[in-house]
Amino acid sequence: MIMKTALLFTGQGAQYTGMGKELYDNFKTARVIFNEAGVDIKNWCFEGSKEVQRQTSVTQPCVYTVTMAAYNVFMEELEKENTDIEVAAMAGFSLGEYSALTAAGVIDSFEKGLEIVKNRGIWMDEAGKGENGENIGGMSAAFGDRKLILECVEEARENGILEGVNFNSQQQTVVAGDLEALARFKEVVKEKRIKAVPLKVGGAFHSPMMEPARDKLYKILMMAGLKAPKITVYSNSTGEDLMQGISENNVSQELAHKMADQVKMPVYWQEIVEKLDDSGINAVVELGPGTTLIGLVQKIRPDLKTFHVENVETLNAAIKGLKMLRWEMD
Repeated sequence: MIMKTALLFTGQGAQYTGMGKELYDNFKTARVIFNEAGVDIKNWCFEGSKEVQRQTSVTQPCVYTVTMAAYNVFMEELEKENTDIEVAAMAGFSLGEYSALTAAGVIDSFEKGLEIVKNRGIWMDEAGKGENGENIGGMSAAFGDRKLILECVEEARENGILEGVNFNSQQQTVVAGDLEALARFKEVVKEKRIKAVPLKVGGAFHSPMMEPARDKLYKILMMAGLKAPKITVYSNSTGEDLMQGISENNVSQELAHKMADQVKMPVYWQEIVEKLDDSGINAVVELGPGTTLIGLVQKIRPDLKTFHVENVETLNAAIKGLKMLRWEMD
């Protein structure tokens, strides 16, 4: 019997000083990735302060590099085991979707993916700032019923920009918008006794405020020669198969449109996890720094087995856990 596994790729916000260092020290395939990424990214990952790593233009290429190193090491070690464990699907959270696209062959090289991600980070950072370099938007995580939170968004928006942008689980929705609208949202949710926590980010990501970044991204994605994935990838923007609605005769252009739009569209993470579970996935493995995504999986579909890979210990635990799960299925 084949055991179906899904790979999840970490997004922005999970970064920490020293991420990827153990993989670099212990695996040639990780060193290849980091060396190709360059000295700056390597130093930011291994030694960068929280303040440096928090800069969107730094965070995105760094997390992308770590997730791709973790992916390459994991696949190399899994292949050595020669077990009936099939990687049947992939998904990534926001930035992590670019790692999923690279792993699935939509972006045909790490070098090309890194160039896209570097620019994405710069352009998103620019879109989130005013003429004097000050933040003009932000994000806030709200905890409670999604429908009620979205009602609060509608009430607080008025003439500003405010949207639900990350649907992370049944009880966690992130909203993004201009600072005045976010201030109104804070008061509205307080009246309704909904907890909301401001996020330390550089802009209103996945909201209409990212339109300038979207236009620039589209141009570079159109030049990237995007291809149909070799494995099912679930889309942030729809929660469905990335290829849904895409014509076989116009794959590159339509994927460029979809991924450019992604920067200003919501992330339907809850829907992605539900689709993975419903499709017969037996286990998920998060690749990259931290355990944010598998934490959400455990809330959305607690029966799904979860593992993560960010260093030697977690790599070994993931491979061992998958093998044991496979044996239990016989």
